[in-house]
Amino acid sequence: MISVNNPYLPYPVRIADIVVDSPDKSLRTFKFEFLDPEDETRFEYLPGQFAELSVPGQGEIPIGIASSPTEKGYVLFTVNRVGQVSSYLHNMRVGDVMGVRGPLGHPYPVRDLKGRNIVVIASGFAVTTLRATVAWLLHPDNRPNYGRITFVYGARSPGHLLFREDWEAWQKRDDIDVYVAIYKMVPGWTGKVGFVPAVLQEICPPAENTAAIICGPPIAIKTTQPVLFEAGYKPDNIIMSLENRMKCGLGICGRCNVGPEYVCKDGPVFTLAQLNELPPEY
Repeated sequence: MISVNNPYLPYPVRIADIVVDSPDKSLRTFKFEFLDPEDETRFEYLPGQFAELSVPGQGEIPIGIASSPTEKGYVLFTVNRVGQVSSYLHNMRVGDVMGVRGPLGHPYPVRDLKGRNIVVIASGFAVTTLRATVAWLLHPDNRPNYGRITFVYGARSPGHLLFREDWEAWQKRDDIDVYVAIYKMVPGWTGKVGFVPAVLQEICPPAENTAAIICGPPIAIKTTQPVLFEAGYKPDNIIMSLENRMKCGLGICGRCNVGPEYVCKDGPVFTLAQLNELPPEY
């Protein structure tokens, strides 16, 4: 899904808010508002897609969209400070103007999963597009179309857990099961303790009529798969998001290919059945 305008041209946006998300300040969530309200309408997306954040004079970086299309008036992106563009962006301020190019890539197949149970599995700051997914699923217009929803999320420490207000609100609902874990016990923590695969093994929903959506570091994705296999999940019911070396977002630069597929253009969302047909490069 690419903008009806020139896909190489970003929409101008203003930084409306910045939230520091981690103790070391390496993660920040940016709320962007479109300068032209009609651009928000043109920026039509679904959970799982990403966009290029364009910083004038610095370049652009591909980042998953953390907001849900059901949340109007803004888009959210959580940015990890790892390079030139992200470092510059971390130093920008509320009110600064930059660009958002997209949306790009294929989303999670939420519309194809109607009538099914869904387990959403997130590790680390890769929770962003899964936060968008759960918000979309729980919206009153969408929630009646799905069965039981389970959300499993783990991070290094309580300070590294993103979107706390959201998942704490979800924990109070009776139509979603929420399991949040940290990797090592700390004083005052009352939730689960352990890596995501271990937590999932403990609470894994039955595979019957259930799809699993996963996003996280490669090691988290790989170690979660055996847990799902043991529970009876088939490869075509395991849906994953990859971020292999994405750069241009349009399949032009060739940096993110896995065999004949381009993660940015043909993904970043793939079923495990699809990936099993490709070289093991993810």
